[in-house]
Amino acid sequence: MATLLRRLAGRRCSSGPWNGVILRETHSPTSALVPRGGSPPLLAGDGRPLTACCRAHSRGQHTQAAGPVEVDVKRLEGEDKGIVEVLLCRHKKKNALGYVFVSQMKNLVSALSCDSAALVVVFRSLVPGVFCAGADLKERAGMNHAESDLFVHGLRSLMTQIASLPMPTIAAMDGVALGGGLELAMACDLRTAAYTAQMGLIETTRGLLPGAGGTQRLPRTVGIALAKELIFTGRRVGGQTALEIGLVNRAVEQNQSGDAAYAEALSLAREILPQAPIAVRLAKEAVNRGIEVDISAAMAIERLCYARVISTRDRQEGMAAFLEKRAPRYTGE
Repeated sequence: MATLLRRLAGRRCSSGPWNGVILRETHSPTSALVPRGGSPPLLAGDGRPLTACCRAHSRGQHTQAAGPVEVDVKRLEGEDKGIVEVLLCRHKKKNALGYVFVSQMKNLVSALSCDSAALVVVFRSLVPGVFCAGADLKERAGMNHAESDLFVHGLRSLMTQIASLPMPTIAAMDGVALGGGLELAMACDLRTAAYTAQMGLIETTRGLLPGAGGTQRLPRTVGIALAKELIFTGRRVGGQTALEIGLVNRAVEQNQSGDAAYAEALSLAREILPQAPIAVRLAKEAVNRGIEVDISAAMAIERLCYARVISTRDRQEGMAAFLEKRAPRYTGE
């Protein structure tokens, strides 16, 4: 237990998943969460604001990649400022997980991991009727065994990157999410789906098994026995069934524009947006780390997360707002 506490305490100044939610007592000038208001932004090593650095990095990677942009980013403004959308837009291949798609997604997620202005991230598809069709089998067929193994390792790493993002993430499934497509959605914290959506880990029907986290995240989501049944049979389920078994958080009737799940995801993001940013990130950290250890160690993790939020200005603002019977105005400090 003592070892666990020292290890967790030692993460306070690391650049891992704790990045962006470090308390003010840290000695690093780039560790505090940027307030939504007018406080000075975090600075990158070259003196530029950290969020600007991340955005430039993301744009630069897109321009360097061969071919068109297959994954892009959109930052909402106005009352939705703080919501960032990751746009899956490989139209000709139904967002299949090819080399360029995965490379662009990795670069974008890497940039988001250090973007303290991003409070909620929504993953959505711009391809009608499809969230992500899974592996690009034609591209995979041209790989030898070593190349295929290396690519799947990179795909697994991408899903871990998404799961490790410090802010809440939501996958909006308005269409098909199969194999790696469902694994991508399961790497997110929350999921919405249209009733017409079809999702499943279908790898066993192709002589494979889920290789990008599906064998681990599905049991943690729906339970071991049901996960085994779905994986062994390669069965697909619709949005209503997915809601009933706990695979998605919300399911809705599809609308005429084909984006009902996205609209529901946006509604969910808007519920999260007004909450204290540091508290939300640390709550995610406590849940994600605690679920992987025994209950005693998990309680220690919760204690550390709670201790880190105590001295924040947002906690003081929350208490003051309660006593003064008004809505809190959180700044992310």
